[in-house]
Amino acid sequence: MTTVGIPRALLYYQYYPMWKTFFEHLGVEVVVSAPTTRKTLAEGAARVVADTCLPVKVFTGHVISLVGNCDCIFIPVVRSLKRKSYNCSKFLGLPDMTRAVVREAPPILEIEIDINQGKGRLYRDIYRLGRHFSWNPLKVREAANVAWQAYLEYRELMCRHGLTPPQAIDNITSTTQAPESALDYTDLPQATIGLIGHAYLLYDEHINYQLIQRLQQYDVAVVTPEMLPGHVTEAAVNKLVGKAYWTYEEEVVGAGGHYLEGGVDGIIGIMAFGCGPDSLMMDMVHRQATRQKTTPFMCLTLEEHTSETGIITRLEAFMDMIYRRKQRGETVCV
Repeated sequence: MTTVGIPRALLYYQYYPMWKTFFEHLGVEVVVSAPTTRKTLAEGAARVVADTCLPVKVFTGHVISLVGNCDCIFIPVVRSLKRKSYNCSKFLGLPDMTRAVVREAPPILEIEIDINQGKGRLYRDIYRLGRHFSWNPLKVREAANVAWQAYLEYRELMCRHGLTPPQAIDNITSTTQAPESALDYTDLPQATIGLIGHAYLLYDEHINYQLIQRLQQYDVAVVTPEMLPGHVTEAAVNKLVGKAYWTYEEEVVGAGGHYLEGGVDGIIGIMAFGCGPDSLMMDMVHRQATRQKTTPFMCLTLEEHTSETGIITRLEAFMDMIYRRKQRGETVCV
């Protein structure tokens, strides 16, 4: 049986159930790289130039870890998901970059997703991808439809039950029927924190030093962008910035704008050092928080030399401030 490798990085957390369903429906076995480790990051960083952003270094390390474990590696090029909206350039050159820096990698399977080119182009590209495993266009179309349905169910699972992507993926792949809640509390949580940022930063426990687990130790309920329906984040984006021209920045800005309207005791933004779109969009959220003066906001910047001690210290100070504010009944933060 043919095996397709999927790196556990970048768009994995958004689309893995869809990719897995598509390939398995065509009779292909899917192999996922192991969670990020220090070795993963070090090997990836050694292959690319120094000013490459942290997420791409991690991605390269995951590709290296798949070498020898699969027949080919799936690396999609997501150019645009909405008209007149485009993705960060790092997503556009991933297949070519991988071939250049990981020469020992198996063949790269790629598909270009660009809504600006029209649906007809998208359907043709899906068929070109599927015909690596089946020349029957009806079978490829069926696989695509089933995969899309799996994606919608995945999104619904996160929104309805408040699950993070790793929890939703575990729930989908497990044999249990009842979805787990995002957190199991014996008592009500002491506070609710909105965690905003890209999924590849929020859920990679190595590069963020288990941030969600550390927040849970404070008896905190954590809410993330994936727990919000698309129309909610879109409305928040329109209200906050009018239009975000980068595809995946809408999730960050939309979630930040929505959580600033209420429902959380504080917001923590996570961004990668050197990311231009992140720095602009996170600053928009920060400015709005400063204007409103109702919700504390903290931004953590991650890169390969980020200190775990520094993250813990800032997190402790932020949570201490949140609890003091709640105890005093303050509604304004300066």
